[in-house]
Order: sequence, then structure tokens, then C-alpha cells
Amino acid sequence: MKWWKILAIVIILYVHIAGLLIPIGIGINSVSPYQVTGGEKVNLNIGTYNADIKNGEGVRAWLKYDDDHLITSKRIFSEAPTKLMAEFILPASLPDGKKGSDLSLIIDFEDQGTAVSPGAVYYTGTEKSSVEEWMPLELSDLSVVANLHFPYRSILIETIRNTYFHVSLWLSMMILLTGAVVFAIRNLRSKNLLDDSRSSALTEVGFLFGIFGVTTGMIWAEYTWGKAWSWDIKQITTAIALLIYSAYFLLRNSMEDPYKKSRISSIFNIFAFIALIPLLYILPRMSESLHPGSGGNPALGGEDLDSTMRMIFYPAVIGWALVGLWMSEILSKYKTVKILSLKS
Repeated sequence: MKWWKILAIVIILYVHIAGLLIPIGIGINSVSPYQVTGGEKVNLNIGTYNADIKNGEGVRAWLKYDDDHLITSKRIFSEAPTKLMAEFILPASLPDGKKGSDLSLIIDFEDQGTAVSPGAVYYTGTEKSSVEEWMPLELSDLSVVANLHFPYRSILIETIRNTYFHVSLWLSMMILLTGAVVFAIRNLRSKNLLDDSRSSALTEVGFLFGIFGVTTGMIWAEYTWGKAWSWDIKQITTAIALLIYSAYFLLRNSMEDPYKKSRISSIFNIFAFIALIPLLYILPRMSESLHPGSGGNPALGGEDLDSTMRMIFYPAVIGWALVGLWMSEILSKYKTVKILSLKS
């Protein structure tokens, strides 16, 4: 057994164990009421995730307007094991005179970390007089958790773990299909059937990874978008790309002459890969989409991956790619045996 096969097994085990067992950090999953009015007292009902609440002890909360202005809660108490009530007395108007704006909610849990909910409430100013004023932003001594944890992301929550499967499988698919194109070009130059067998094997495994990617993506969409298939632009272009590669297999199976099959399928493989790039990475970015990486919504940025997730995500891509290469090597050997048997 080659060393890289052992490495593939170790990485995949690591990804599954760490990716499924490392806990999600604390977060804010609900805030009500959403609309608040300046100059009034408001009690915010706050739902938390993974926070250990003990009668509101050791908990601090702020409503933040911008990088220079915030207000501090007057009182915090617990309503339930996962529920908080935070009392705020709002200034009558915004510091810059605007009539309304979103305010972010920041909650610090002692020894547990800090949770942020951007745009948690919408503030509307009034003409009422108020003794409360916006304070300069002075957040200090915020709790930081040293233990490994994945970031809390609204809507995603526990499903963020699918990043190590859905996304990494897609990137591994691209690695495999790129290798398939390289061997397709080599086959056109050398007319060597062994290059064709490697190219077709890589294409078949890459296509399989694409099916896995779509399946895990549909499961993820069911939990986050509400539907497994919503005819999103990313889903449509992905389906078209996989249909093009399906035609590749139909084309190969329609020919008996191995040299003709290798030459025509290699040409088709190159054009299929060329079509894959705009379908997956250009057209979705030019359109509005629910999927990250589309319509100006960046993928795999700071809002998607933190340092802990990167420790698992990048090895996951390498691990799945090595598994795919291993599968394609076995398949290529099988195809080579068939070629040699035909020659004999």
C-alpha cells in the first residue's frame, strides 16, 4: 500500500471525528420585538444557543449602532434555560440624526464567550426628550473561549459541519476532473489507450463526487432554504454541468472501436470541462442566488470559515481528493486489463 493511501484514510477519519464532535460556539438565535422606538424602555426576549444561563448572572448586553456608539442594558435576567430578558432604555434619537437604523445585539457570557446578532432590532427615532445617550464604543474584557469550537452561524447552526462534506467534495471533484482533462490531452497527443483509461476513470469518479456534492447540497438546502430543490441558479447550472458529463458516458458507450472512442471522448471531455467553469463559477456570480459565492455573496470568506474550521476543511479537500485518486487508480487498472485482453 502506498503512503498516500494511508494518508487518505487518516485524513478522512480525522475529518469525520473532528468535524462531527467539535461543538458549536454560543449564539443568538432569536430576538423580539424586532421594531423598537427611541425614548422608550424595551425588554428584549433573546433566545440563545449552547449558552449556559444561570439567572442572567455574569451576562452583559449592548445594542450597537456603529463603531463609535452603543447603549448598555440596564438589567438582564433568565426566563428559561435558553432564554434571556434584557432591558434597555433607548435614547430618543440616533447620534447622527437619522430617523431609523438596524442595531446589532452583543451579549457577553462570562467564561463562555461573546455572541453577536447583526441587525437584531430596527430602531426608529422620535422627538421625545431622553436622558439616555449613546456612549462611545468601549467594549472591554469580553469573554474569549480557548476551547476548540466552530462558529455559530445563524440559520446554519449545526449544519455548518456539512462544509467538510458538501464543499470539500465539490473541490475534490474539480481536482479529479482537471486530472481527467490532462490525461485526455495526453491521449490526443500520444494516442495511448492507457492515458484514455486514466482519463475516463478520473472522469467517472469525479462525476460520482459531483453526485455526492449535489446530494449533500440538497440535504443542506432542505434545512437552510426550506426546500431541497428550489431551482436556484447554482442548482440549475450544476444540473446542466452534470448532464453534460452524463453525455460523455453515453458517447463512450456508443462506440466499439477503442481508438475512435478514446479520441472522440477525449475531445468531448475537454469541452465538458471548459463548459464546467462558466456553469459553476461565472454564471452564478452574475445572478442573484441563495448559494454563497453568487450575486456578490462571497464563498469561503471570513464569515464562512474561521481558524478552527480551516484546520478541518483544507485537510478534508485533500483527503477526499486522495480517496478519489485511489478509486480512479483501481478503476483505471480494471480498464487497462480490459484493453490488454482485447489486444491479446
